[in-house]
Amino acid sequence: MSIHFPSLNEQMDVIKRGSVDIIPEEELVKKIEKSLNENKPLNIKLGCDPTRPDLHLGHSVVLRKLAQFQQLGHQAILIIGDFTAMIGDPSGRNSTRPPLTDEETKKNAESYFSQASKILDKEKTNIVYNSEWLSKMQFVDVIKLASKYTVARMLERDDFTKRYKGGVPISVHEFLYPLAQAMDSVAINSDVELGGTDQTFNLLVGRDIQREYGKEPQVILTMPLLVGTDGVEKMSKSYDNYIGIDDSPKDIYGRTLSIPDDLIYNYYELATDISKESLQEVKTQLENPDNNPRDLKRSLARKLVGMYHSTEAANTAEQEFDKIFINKGLPDDIPELKLNISKISIIDLIVQAKFAPSRGEAKRLVLQGGVSIDGDKISDFNYELEPSDGQILKVGKRKFAKIFNHN
Repeated sequence: MSIHFPSLNEQMDVIKRGSVDIIPEEELVKKIEKSLNENKPLNIKLGCDPTRPDLHLGHSVVLRKLAQFQQLGHQAILIIGDFTAMIGDPSGRNSTRPPLTDEETKKNAESYFSQASKILDKEKTNIVYNSEWLSKMQFVDVIKLASKYTVARMLERDDFTKRYKGGVPISVHEFLYPLAQAMDSVAINSDVELGGTDQTFNLLVGRDIQREYGKEPQVILTMPLLVGTDGVEKMSKSYDNYIGIDDSPKDIYGRTLSIPDDLIYNYYELATDISKESLQEVKTQLENPDNNPRDLKRSLARKLVGMYHSTEAANTAEQEFDKIFINKGLPDDIPELKLNISKISIIDLIVQAKFAPSRGEAKRLVLQGGVSIDGDKISDFNYELEPSDGQILKVGKRKFAKIFNHN
């Protein structure tokens, strides 16, 4: 079947957008030229980490690049690392990560692909589990594989270097992770592997091991790590600076408006599909001191909600946001908190409303000034409330509960 591929220059323009490194770029050019001559798609590999069941915009950066390769006519191959999850990749960590059970891995993988399908063309994505080939390797095969890489090369990896110099234990099995990931590239004949900049070492190992097994080495394309809404750390649920793909429209909208102005361009470039011309217009507007960056941020927020929900949901989320934060109103749909008690501490009230996972976290929210009853800020974490019908508990910027007390 004949496939219509865009020209080499058109493909490279799309591929380079937002990319950090293409290693080596000249090899990618040759692969695309060969693809055009033979009318055959390239195999584009992305390894999925099944320890993360919930995806956020940080994950979407590399998924969007995979989707762009799909749109160019190439074959997207999503590898579910169910076997490598038993090892645990320590990238960016200073300690060994506990492995997952098979059941946890499968459940997380289902959740991952369900959310990733909001970005990828589900029908054109080839999903494979690396246990399909890794579980069949015998111990002699593992020894042969291990013989193809040196300890010195392994210790070049940044997190291994830091742990080794700092006297932090490194288990031997951790050296097997990049080798196992490399075998994935061998198994599927990967032409290009995608990853974040924190995965560069692992992807390079893939090139070396493909050569050792007589395969043409893959080209590596790395994408930047998206900075979270705090403007400091990379986006992560552990830092609570994330915008989730499955978040509600109001949460996506509100969290987007909280990003620092200097991240606006990055978010447009890496997390949306706006055209090259529109991206240049964003840049021009940001450079004009007469423009208010907030207008661009509102447009970005609408765009993101529209991508993961709908245009209608985006407009509703904006109206709701304006009502609460600009007009100082209340949301139309406030969840009810039913009580049957004469008195309750503000800490217990927050926990009962499920606005904090623990009393300690609820105390922190009070001390930070993020808690109010009927608009009156509560600053004393020992405060006790005599609850009555219709009182409004507000925690943070977007959490509301209407109290109904049947005492």
